[in-house]
Amino acid sequence: MTAYAIAHIRPATMHEDVLRYIESIQATMDPFGGRFLVHGREVEVLEGPFPGTVVMIGFPDMGRARAWYASDAYQAILPLRTGHVPGEAILVDGVAPDYDAAKTAAGLRAAAGL
Repeated sequence: MTAYAIAHIRPATMHEDVLRYIESIQATMDPFGGRFLVHGREVEVLEGPFPGTVVMIGFPDMGRARAWYASDAYQAILPLRTGHVPGEAILVDGVAPDYDAAKTAAGLRAAAGL
């Protein structure tokens, strides 16, 4: 099942280190099958405050997403970004192609006794 690395990148002043990070990141993702799905795009905020932008990277599975983040190659460049750009990063599994939100709601309803 596809897994995703998602980062909420807060506004910051551009720095040479950040540019080096951006120039280097793809090479760290390639051995793990990672590819950018969202990068450097303006967000359209529909609800609540959302300063900054989003980065989303797809991986073939959670194991490879975790292995990429923990890899020596990525850990070597990570401080180039985190030292200058605030934000949050998460890994999350995607849903199966046949995912049905109504079935999820039914399970939640039953578990809550509603």
